[in-house]
Amino acid sequence: MFNAVADECRRRILASLARGECTVGQLTESLALPQPQVSKHLRVLRDAGAVRCRTQGRHRVYRVDPTALRELHEWTRQFEALWNERYDRLDDLLHDEEFDVDTDSDDEKGPT
Repeated sequence: MFNAVADECRRRILASLARGECTVGQLTESLALPQPQVSKHLRVLRDAGAVRCRTQGRHRVYRVDPTALRELHEWTRQFEALWNERYDRLDDLLHDEEFDVDTDSDDEKGPT
């Protein structure tokens, strides 16, 4: 699954399919990608279990398989607290730096 979503084009395809079912032609048009490239990426995603396909007349209609993406979500979720903590520390640091810059510019003005 991780290899399947590592590619930017495949992530764009998944994002489009997250909004609803699409045919290859619809994905080709909305993503401005050549049809062979879309088909190749859909095959990788289908093989990984990230998308499902059904036949409707002469068209193949693709949709996201959310159960397959759950594994990826669970794995990335373990890092959420770590990144939130790091972002909080960065916010604090930037706030302190901003405060230091304001204080330094007040010092340069001299007494009023």
